[in-house]
Amino acid sequence: MKIPYETFESVDIRAGTVVRAEPFDRARKPCYKVWVDFGDKLGVLQTSAQITVHYTPRDLVGKKILGCVNLGEKNIAGFLSQFLLLGFSDADGAICLPLLMHNVPNGNKIH
Repeated sequence: MKIPYETFESVDIRAGTVVRAEPFDRARKPCYKVWVDFGDKLGVLQTSAQITVHYTPRDLVGKKILGCVNLGEKNIAGFLSQFLLLGFSDADGAICLPLLMHNVPNGNKIH
């Protein structure tokens, strides 16, 4: 299915740096609570993410990630998720993060 370019432009995907991560014990499936710095305009936003197969909380801190920041908030087991951490499923269905290789400033929008 093709979409107009304007539709793609409405999806706000930003670069950010993970500043904190911890296990999320109240969630039904194994996941982490993750806090990401998206720069001066957006600040630090939080989310939950099912990324426990390939990452530990300690591994995540300092990683440059991609997040969709305009999908609205969602309450997940009493934790407010403010953005969607982007990832791909590997052959076994575990999520792999598309990490940025260069020092892209926090808050930069994808285009």
